[in-house]
Amino acid sequence: MLSAKTINSLISQGTMQWPGQLRGDGLLLTLGSPLQQLQAPGTQMIDLADQSSIDTLYGEPVTEWRTYDLMPGAMLLGAVEEPLRLGADLMGMIGGLSHLARVGLAVHVTSPFILPGWNGHLTLELVNTGPAALRLHHGMPLARLLVFAVAGPLSDDAPPHPFYGREADLKSRYAEEFHIGHIRRGH
Repeated sequence: MLSAKTINSLISQGTMQWPGQLRGDGLLLTLGSPLQQLQAPGTQMIDLADQSSIDTLYGEPVTEWRTYDLMPGAMLLGAVEEPLRLGADLMGMIGGLSHLARVGLAVHVTSPFILPGWNGHLTLELVNTGPAALRLHHGMPLARLLVFAVAGPLSDDAPPHPFYGREADLKSRYAEEFHIGHIRRGH
C-alpha cells in the first residue's frame, strides 16, 4: 500500500491524477452526480444473459441534486465526484467508511478492486441495510481508495475497459461484456 507521501509524489509526477482529498494514506471518495436508483422491474426475473433485461432495473439518472433519501432496502449507484487516473503500474482498493456502515449504509457491495490504468469516475453501489431512510448529500465523503503498486511485469494486452469510468454510465453492462447467452444449460 502506498503512503500519502508517495501518492502526492506520483500526483506531482503525473503518474496518477487525483484532484480530491487524501484521508490518511488513501483517497477520500465523495458522492457526486449522477445517481441512478435500481427499481422494481416489470418482471420477477432478470436474465443476466440479456442486456435489455438488465436495463429494466434502472431508473433515470439524477444529475441535479443536493440531497437524496435512500429508503431501507434500496440500492443506488452513485458516481464519485472526482475523476481518477491510475498509472499502468498502480491499482486501488475501495473501502467504505465505518461511520456509515454503523448506520446501515453499505457503500461498495461488489469487488473493491480498481485495475491498473483506470481513468474516469468510479461508481459506488450504495445499499441501505438499516431500518430508516438515510439522507445523502452531494459531495459527502463515503469511502476511501487505497493505492497499491503492481509488482512484476505489466500486461500489454489490457486495453481500457470499454464500459466503465464514464461519468454518465453507471449501470451494469454484464451481458454486453461477457455474452453468456451461448453457455449451455445444465453445465
